[in-house]
Amino acid sequence: MYTSTTLFAFVSALAGINSVSGHAAFFHPSMWGFNVSDTTNAEYGYDNRPVAPMRDYTFKQWWFHNHLDKPPNPGDFFELPAGKPAKAEISCDKGATSFFASSPGGDSHDRVDPDTPCPGSKTVAYHTLDFNDLTGCGLAITYKDDVNQVQPEDFTIFSVNQTCVWRKNTDFQVPERMPPCPAGGCICAFFWVPSGNAGRPENYMNGFRCNVTGATSDVPVAKPKVARRCGADPKAEKLQAVPGNCTYGAKQPFYWLQAERNNVFEGEHSPPVYNDLYNFSDGAQVDIFEDSYDSLPDPAPNAPVPVLRQANKSPNGETSGTGTTPTSKASKSCRPRKLPSTDGLRRRSFEDDDNLGLLQRTWIGGALIGMTRRSRTLDPAESRRLWDMW
Repeated sequence: MYTSTTLFAFVSALAGINSVSGHAAFFHPSMWGFNVSDTTNAEYGYDNRPVAPMRDYTFKQWWFHNHLDKPPNPGDFFELPAGKPAKAEISCDKGATSFFASSPGGDSHDRVDPDTPCPGSKTVAYHTLDFNDLTGCGLAITYKDDVNQVQPEDFTIFSVNQTCVWRKNTDFQVPERMPPCPAGGCICAFFWVPSGNAGRPENYMNGFRCNVTGATSDVPVAKPKVARRCGADPKAEKLQAVPGNCTYGAKQPFYWLQAERNNVFEGEHSPPVYNDLYNFSDGAQVDIFEDSYDSLPDPAPNAPVPVLRQANKSPNGETSGTGTTPTSKASKSCRPRKLPSTDGLRRRSFEDDDNLGLLQRTWIGGALIGMTRRSRTLDPAESRRLWDMW
């Protein structure tokens, strides 16, 4: 009789057939390890291509994917236009990107669906069952130009795309107030933790040189803290979000399931993810600066929700925060569109529909319980009103 482990291995093997280019990575000439392409590289003794997942690795193995000795060429930078989207290419195969000329297999674009991240493969190749199983990816930055001086605690997530990995061409919105990089540029990294529903729980990291363009602010990015699990989590039978327990402001990436230097310790069936479950809103993380808050209380279930400073209001009067202010519209049910556009889904879209037959929410339900795929940062008036209600 087959054991469950044997059956799982058998099914996993079948899933790998015709899906040689599994997993996914950020590809750009500015990255460390851009030309590492051998699946049996004798230098490493294991598959260390940029797309290879990382788990149970030593710090040297997982930090910058052990590609620190494979730096980008001088002058190669990934541009981060302040207040605009940075356009990234995420794929299972370098040959499916704009940089196919340096791929050993040459051009492997899917002629039917050229924006698929994994040509010829099903979605399980990039660790998702379907569109609703996506958990998001994040881009992080440190304002150091010497990679040898960078430590894990230096990285701050500045942009999240909650529908990543889904399309090869993926937009990451850059905060408008991003300060300029030093003369030698900044150092960035791509981070992704899949849901774990379509494959083994794993981590992904690709480091690259970056540079902020069009900067108009010189306010530094604050020292990042570890993100806390605080959103509604039906899978864990936690139906209510706990906004006071969230980490606000600058947050570190997740370093998870490695042999060394982890900063989160969730079990392998509860992966830390880049979405509202950990208070990472979709898009630019605009509250990451030193002047974003007057004060940040320690996270706790009964802690007050911090308030963005009034000084950070945009010319149109909107608070420069990580999300929207709760209104009566928050009680409407919403769900992701099932069919993304053919030219590539950049960020998750929602459709409001009063006739979905889903649980109708009160204002409190919309503001607290139903906080999925959006931020929990409130403007001062709404925060005070919400706090008084308790």
